[in-house]
Amino acid sequence: MIDKSAATLTEALSQIQDGSTIMIGGFGTAGQPAELIDGLIKLGRKDLTIVSNNAGNGDYGLAKLLKAGAVKKVICSFPRQSDSWVFDELYRAGKIELELVPQGNLACRIQAAGMGLGAVFTPTGFGTLLAEGKETRHIDGKDYVLEYPIKADFALIKAQQGDRWGNLVYRKSARNFGPIMAMAANVTIAQVSEVVELETLDPEHIITPGIFVQHVVQVQPEPVAV
Repeated sequence: MIDKSAATLTEALSQIQDGSTIMIGGFGTAGQPAELIDGLIKLGRKDLTIVSNNAGNGDYGLAKLLKAGAVKKVICSFPRQSDSWVFDELYRAGKIELELVPQGNLACRIQAAGMGLGAVFTPTGFGTLLAEGKETRHIDGKDYVLEYPIKADFALIKAQQGDRWGNLVYRKSARNFGPIMAMAANVTIAQVSEVVELETLDPEHIITPGIFVQHVVQVQPEPVAV
C-alpha cells in the first residue's frame, strides 16, 4: 500500500542533511511552507543552499531560517524588499552568498531540471552583468544566453489538499513555484492543510501528481502577523 503521509514534521524532514540544496516554494509569504521551515530550523541543519523566489520577509519563515544561521547561499530573484532586513544584514556582513537570477529565468531553469533538459537559451540577461562568463548565441535574429538547470536535493512546498499517494491541489496564487519545484527535486516534501481520502480529489484539479511527491504532512498553518 502506497502511503506517503508523515505523522510529524520531524519525520518528513529527517532525511535532510547539512549542505543540502533545498527549493522552497512561495511568492513572498503566499504559498511559503512556513511550518516545514520551522521544522527544519528545529533540526539544526547548516550550510544549506536555498532556491526561492525571494530571500525572506520580516522575521517569518524563510527569513527565520536565514536568521538561524542555517543558510550559506541563496539563489533567488528578489533578495531585497522593504522587509528583507535579515538577508540584508547577513549579505552586507559577508555571511551569506547570493546568486541573482531573473524571475523568468529562475522558473525556466527549474522547469528545465524537471523536464530533464541539459540547458536552455534565454534572451533575458543578454548584454548585462548576469551574462558575464556565459555562452551566448545568435539565433533567428536574436541574442541568447545559455543557462543551466537548477536542481535540488529537496523541495519544500505548500498545498491546500493532498492524499496519501501525494497528489496535490493548491489554493489560488499559493500554487506559484510549488509544481515546478516538485519536479526538479530528488525528494519533495509537501505540507498540506488537509489530507483527504483517495479518489476525493478531482483528477482535473490535481496540479502536482503524486509521482513527484515523496512525503505529505498535514499542518494547520498559523496566521501571519501583520
